[in-house]
Amino acid sequence: MTSDDASAGWDAVAERFAALRSDVGSDIVLHWSRQLPRGGAVLDIGCGTGVPIGTCLAAQGFALFGIDPAPRMIAAFRDNVPEATAACEPAETSRFFDRRFDGVVAIGLLFLLPEAAQAAVIARVGPALHPGGRFLFSAPRERCDWEDSLTGRRSWSLGEAGYGALVEAAGLEMAGCHRDAGGNDYFDAVAVEA
Repeated sequence: MTSDDASAGWDAVAERFAALRSDVGSDIVLHWSRQLPRGGAVLDIGCGTGVPIGTCLAAQGFALFGIDPAPRMIAAFRDNVPEATAACEPAETSRFFDRRFDGVVAIGLLFLLPEAAQAAVIARVGPALHPGGRFLFSAPRERCDWEDSLTGRRSWSLGEAGYGALVEAAGLEMAGCHRDAGGNDYFDAVAVEA
C-alpha cells in the first residue's frame, strides 16, 4: 500500500469488504429517504459496492449518483446499481457531478478521512444540496479514534459537537441522530432554506 493510493487501502480490501457488508443500517437510510422528493437525485459519497445503500435507494426510484476512490468498489457499484451514474474519485476532490441533489448520503465514510478532509467534504455538501435537501452520514457520536479493522489505517470521529459545528458552518442544521441495530450512529442534517 503506497501513500499515493487514492482509495486509502480500500481497493486492496474490496472483496473482503463486500463479503462482510451486511444490510445493518439500510432501514435508517430507507426511513430517511422517505423525506426526499419521489424520484429525486441522491448522491452517495463513498458508495462502495452499492450494497446495501445504493440498491436500497435505487429500488425506491431515486436518481442515484455514486462516487468512490476504489476502482474495484466502483466497478462493483456499477454492476450492482447499473442505472446509477458513477465516478471513481475521492470525496475530497470530487466535483459531485457539478450539480445539486435532493439528498446526500455518506455511510461509513467520513470517519475514514483525516479531520481536515472530513471538514472539507462537509463544507462542500452544503452547496451541493437544494434548499431543504438532506444529508445523512454515519460516525460515532463520541469523539474518538481507532484502527480500521480492514485497512489498518486510522479512523477519527469528530463527535456530535464537532460534526454539529461543521454542519452548521456548511449552511445545514442538524435534524436528528439515529442508531442502527449494530450500534452505529447516523446524523441527519437539512439544508437551510433561503
